[in-house]
Amino acid sequence: MFTKTTDPALKSFIPVDSENEFPIQNLPYGAFSTKENASVRIGVAIGDYVLDMAALESEGFFKDVLGDALVFSQPVLNDFMDKGKETRVKVREIISDLLNAETSTLRDDESLRAKCLHPMKDVTLHLPVRIGDYTDFYSSREHATNVGTMFRGKDNALQPNWLHLPVGYHGRSSSVVISGTDLHRPCGQTKADDADAPTFGPSRLVDFELEMGFFVSSGNALGDTIKIDQAEDHIFGLALVNDWSARDIQKWEYVPLGPFLAKNFGTTISPWIITMEALEPFRTESPAQEDPKPLPYLAHKNLSNTFDINLEVYIKPNGSEANKVCTSNFKYLYWSMGQQLTHHSVTGCNMRAGDLLASGTISGPTKDSFGSMLELTWRGSEPIKLSNGEERKFIKDGDEVIMRGWCQGKGYRVGFGACSGKVLPAKC
Repeated sequence: MFTKTTDPALKSFIPVDSENEFPIQNLPYGAFSTKENASVRIGVAIGDYVLDMAALESEGFFKDVLGDALVFSQPVLNDFMDKGKETRVKVREIISDLLNAETSTLRDDESLRAKCLHPMKDVTLHLPVRIGDYTDFYSSREHATNVGTMFRGKDNALQPNWLHLPVGYHGRSSSVVISGTDLHRPCGQTKADDADAPTFGPSRLVDFELEMGFFVSSGNALGDTIKIDQAEDHIFGLALVNDWSARDIQKWEYVPLGPFLAKNFGTTISPWIITMEALEPFRTESPAQEDPKPLPYLAHKNLSNTFDINLEVYIKPNGSEANKVCTSNFKYLYWSMGQQLTHHSVTGCNMRAGDLLASGTISGPTKDSFGSMLELTWRGSEPIKLSNGEERKFIKDGDEVIMRGWCQGKGYRVGFGACSGKVLPAKC
């Protein structure tokens, strides 16, 4: 469904070609600084430029909506997120109108344009949210089935609870980093199958996990719950997520409580957060949940509760070209964002603005859509051949993993920018 800010016919006075991820229909939020102004503030991507929201705020463009609150002059989006959906929609309408090719306010004011528009190539992007809590789910049926088959056999691939609730674990928010941040190979305990005792050293099986994450906007009070039919109103927007994993560390530590050191060394997110409003035209149906049906508190009234977001993963060895190793889609996820958020809060757990909830690895039905090296190489037994003649079972030092995601409209695309990071040698 199109709105006045997502109409495909909309054009900005800023030129945006059909493959640029930041047309006027997108308007994603990020945090940035410039050489001229080192202060980190909030911006919106439009074509090859960043719209300085702090500058517009200082000019009074949002006063009717935000009053005297200065939410965009801050280095993170949390206060703006906490304003909720209604405020976010009104601000989006103001931005869209200012950038519209038919609106003269910004288009014809050279001084205002110089103050408010910065070439993307000249800005430094920063982590746009103060992430209080981070939860990672396990919401892809294909991924859970693949991993379960590897370790327990096809007949016991899914654990008994998997089709009844969105399985998740609490991650580490302090090591969530913005795209472009390099991470060192983690060290920890591992144990070979034929060894009598574990050893300590660098992980040998570092992996990527192709995920999407969403940020909570307005939360709930401790003791209250977020109902399934209201859950999306509590979601600000989405970002790409690479939830790096050390498979050998995880294999030894995860029984009985699940991932710990295998996950806490780093999680990479894309720099731009696409709001729910921008994604609305790409809404589509989730996989059917019929056998069994979810309990009533998790039951959607209809299946159109996810989005058609194309996803790709590339591996770029040091000094070589990038190789595409995976093509997937957000719509493959069995458990929706709404179900994840509702389940998380059903105990009365208080969600807060800026909390990050990630989907878990997103795998599709075909081998080329598997969202991790664990699956793509089937535990290393089927190495991937790269264009430089090398093979990969897992990620090597010097490899950069690049994730991309976008929704394809008619003559335009709505994207997140790259989610990338390189693996550096361990510091053991």
